[in-house]
Amino acid sequence: MRLRFFYFQLLFSLLATLPAWGQTTVIKRTETKQSPKPAKGGSRWESINEYHEGLAAVRDKNGKWGFIDKSGKLIIPCQWESAWWFEEGLCQVRDSQNKYGFIDKTGKLISPCQWEETCHFHEGLAAVRDKNGKWGFIDKSGKLIIPCQWESAWWFEEGLCQVRDSQNKYGFIDKTGKLISPCQWEETCHFFVDGMAWVKDANNKYGFIDKTGRVVIPCQWRVAEWFLYGLAKVQDATNYKYGFIDKSGKVVIPCQWQYASSFQGGLACVRDGNNKYGYIDTLGTIIIPCKWSWALDFHNGKASVRDDNGNWHHFNKQGEIID
Repeated sequence: MRLRFFYFQLLFSLLATLPAWGQTTVIKRTETKQSPKPAKGGSRWESINEYHEGLAAVRDKNGKWGFIDKSGKLIIPCQWESAWWFEEGLCQVRDSQNKYGFIDKTGKLISPCQWEETCHFHEGLAAVRDKNGKWGFIDKSGKLIIPCQWESAWWFEEGLCQVRDSQNKYGFIDKTGKLISPCQWEETCHFFVDGMAWVKDANNKYGFIDKTGRVVIPCQWRVAEWFLYGLAKVQDATNYKYGFIDKSGKVVIPCQWQYASSFQGGLACVRDGNNKYGYIDTLGTIIIPCKWSWALDFHNGKASVRDDNGNWHHFNKQGEIID
């Protein structure tokens, strides 16, 4: 659960750093790899990854991967061409034929290495790609639960998963494989947050659906992002400025900003018509005035801003300079 939360936080952070127009759709499911760390001098291992669920992947001098426990004991022999990390008790591995499967913490194959590509388990299911390039899902016994029929698939969150069909349209399926939102969207949020997901229609306008697939906020926005703190950032399709809506679709912070980040720590970074940055709270109140040449989002209760002379300053969430 903690690792899944980390994935979500990491993904959101990465998307939040993109330009406002840059909401990129992942149309090909990519592997989630760890960057192996070189082992310390004198170690028997060429590389050691971080520990997850009590085990860490290691690469020996023959380039094969296995797993050690926290005492350093080799628990799973080094026999794999690549290995990732354990999640929900299972780990994806790649064999010498460049096929993927899953092992448990004893090293036993629970899903034979027969897949062209795999993803980690989330909510008991893992996406797999077959030799025809189609995606489906297996359970923890290795049984194919949802047939391989999708051009791309994400992972399950809140019981639903984004998929893309042969017409390059997006929708959502449940854990039985049933479409709860037909593949009719040009783009969708990768997963639901607080029961809602943004979608983009054929007119390139954004709106929101609920977990039944019903459109609850009409597609009228040039840009829309996740709901956080009960608010979602939107860009007006007419004046191209940013504001925030609530879950009823009501504009609660007017679209008046040249730029706005999503809320983090209860505050959002905004840029005004003079290209100066500041911060607002969830009521739209300016907490830190827009007079800075550059500003970064809040992290651990602190935000960094740069003045016109290139000097950096740090604020707390009360708008007070702290160093």
